[in-house]
Amino acid sequence: MRVARQPRYQQIARLIAEKIARNELKVGEKIYARSTLATTFGVSPETARKAISVLSDLGIVDPVHGSGVIVVSRQKAQEHLEQYQEVETIQDLQEQILESVVRQQSELANFSTILDKLVDQTEHFQKANPLTPIEFQLVEQSPKLGKTLGEMNLWQNTGATIVAILQKEELIVSPGPYATINQGDTLYFVGASNTLQIIQNFFYTK
Repeated sequence: MRVARQPRYQQIARLIAEKIARNELKVGEKIYARSTLATTFGVSPETARKAISVLSDLGIVDPVHGSGVIVVSRQKAQEHLEQYQEVETIQDLQEQILESVVRQQSELANFSTILDKLVDQTEHFQKANPLTPIEFQLVEQSPKLGKTLGEMNLWQNTGATIVAILQKEELIVSPGPYATINQGDTLYFVGASNTLQIIQNFFYTK
């Protein structure tokens, strides 16, 4: 729901401008006395006076001493409303952007909480099941590929114990030091909670 941003006298000035733009109040017609205007909108005479002053400054009405307030320009009333609507549109867009940012921040905070829980659960699972293999596929080229496990000293460099290698559609269980690692292979290994990151760094960090 939109919260009123304007002072009451500006809101009244806009409502009167709308009546003039719709030709409900015609050029040359007198607007009710300020006291009547105040009663109509439920505001003080001073607020009504300010509303008329706004319309006068915009050239929409002309307060004539002793004759009341005369409508002088429907066109300027229409121009004023068009400018007001443009401002409203900009404010609407600003509100939508701010609301979107708030939603994204909330969603990001929720995602972060879920991610933390996932990490905690993963670490707990790995600690409870230390022999559950971790899977890592070598999808990109690496200068270390094409070598055997023994040549690259994989266990010494990463702490990972390779329990199986999936090469194309062939699963090699308990591969020895002469097993060659190629691009596209999937490694199954056991190790510490940070071993996966070490493996990634080993193959793909220069």
